[in-house]
Amino acid sequence: MTQAPCEISWFSALCDDDYEFLGVPDPRLQSSWEHCRDIVLQAEAGGFDNILLPSGYSLGLDTTAFAAAVATQVKRIKLLWATRMGEDWPPQLARRIATLDRILGPNAAGTGGRLNVNIISSDMPGEKIESGPRYARATEIMKIVRTLLNGESLDFQGEFYNLKLDPPRITTLSGKCPAFYFGGLSHEARECAAEAADVYLMWPDTMDKVRETVTDMKARAAAKGRTLKFGYRAHVIVRETEDEARQYADRLLCKLDDEAGRAIREKSLDAKNYGVQRQQELRGAADGDGFVEDNLWTGISRARSGCGAAQSAMGPFYCPPDQKVYIDLAFFDTMSKRLGAPGDRGGRGRACRPSRCRVTGSGTGRRG
Repeated sequence: MTQAPCEISWFSALCDDDYEFLGVPDPRLQSSWEHCRDIVLQAEAGGFDNILLPSGYSLGLDTTAFAAAVATQVKRIKLLWATRMGEDWPPQLARRIATLDRILGPNAAGTGGRLNVNIISSDMPGEKIESGPRYARATEIMKIVRTLLNGESLDFQGEFYNLKLDPPRITTLSGKCPAFYFGGLSHEARECAAEAADVYLMWPDTMDKVRETVTDMKARAAAKGRTLKFGYRAHVIVRETEDEARQYADRLLCKLDDEAGRAIREKSLDAKNYGVQRQQELRGAADGDGFVEDNLWTGISRARSGCGAAQSAMGPFYCPPDQKVYIDLAFFDTMSKRLGAPGDRGGRGRACRPSRCRVTGSGTGRRG
């Protein structure tokens, strides 16, 4: 059976924290229209399929405004636009998605648009909601938006929304709802993904744990008559040799104060979720050099509230001196054949430069 090609994604640092030394702000790399636009343009020039535009109250730039602006600057790459559930009234969210999809334009095959949506279910600024109700709300929103963007009339009766209306006049280019990307490790989050998402995003973990998660999510989706694709989000540190990669990992942390790292981790709205707690567990289980198992390094999590482990040394991304980015697809063969996880992959960061080859990661890669 021929497998569909995987999707390789990157990350635009709207979050204002991708610095040369972890935890040490660098004015040159702070979130700005010019800086984040250039990351997107370099990702497109480097051949990446998709780029994540993160969402959060503490970001330097508003995600939706940035997405609309940068959509006019690119011709091929897809945008993975992140939105937090509760920011928009669901029918308005459907219109916003359709509008962004049309601004971005058609895919190469002319079969639809180039917008994907990263669904985030977390506390809103100044708001505290228990995990169960938050994910139940996110499930309802995804169902409402999918119905409307599929061009169907809506008659929805739920715990949070009771809506009856026709679909919006504006449609996506395909006339269908774009793919919903979603991540979360709690029982409630997994049920939400199984019921309403299209791509389940995972953070770095041990091979056994990733295999366990994929098996669990396949079963949950199947029980609801659905299937999922899978995405793997990782910071990636890449050098020609493992020794060089480990040396860079040490350098990345050399100016990080533990108290400063703790403050960075705790400032995020997502700092207490299950995924972050799992990253903390991995950090606690690591050896003296921060490795949990071969090439799974936890040093990033010392100053990250989210995706906190890195694939070090021989990971999927290479950045040789010819200013091009190469992908070793054997990494994704491992994901598919050994772990049974078809689907999409993310790499966070900016395209490499010959003098300072860096891979930025978060489902994704890290400047390195």
